Amino acid sequence: MNTTARAAYMDASVATASPARLLVMLCERLVLDVRRGLEAQREGSIEEANRQLIHAQEIVFELRSSLRVDDFEGGPGLASIYDFVHTQLIRANISKDPAITEGCLHLVMDLCATWCQAAQQSVLAG
Repeated sequence: MNTTARAAYMDASVATASPARLLVMLCERLVLDVRRGLEAQREGSIEEANRQLIHAQEIVFELRSSLRVDDFEGGPGLASIYDFVHTQLIRANISKDPAITEGCLHLVMDLCATWCQAAQQSVLAG
């Protein structure tokens, strides 16, 4: 698939996705970015690691800023998790430490799995 067709497909996917699916898509991209950042750090490609980890930070910032903390009981806890992950991604990028990035990867993989499960349950319930 060429770049233009892929971009059009992605735009259509995002435009037609439900809010739950958009959240899952963001989380999946977050996992991909952190994984790529970790691989780049391990390979010594600091510029690529920086690019990937900054994009991951932007996604976490977006997730955190769109979170309505008071709308559900777990809101404050989830906000704290997002804040912690954001801080750790910054630390991993500044220190160029793959161990910190790997810790972030485990956290975002768990978050993503949780959101995927919640989205699937909302589809089944609805």
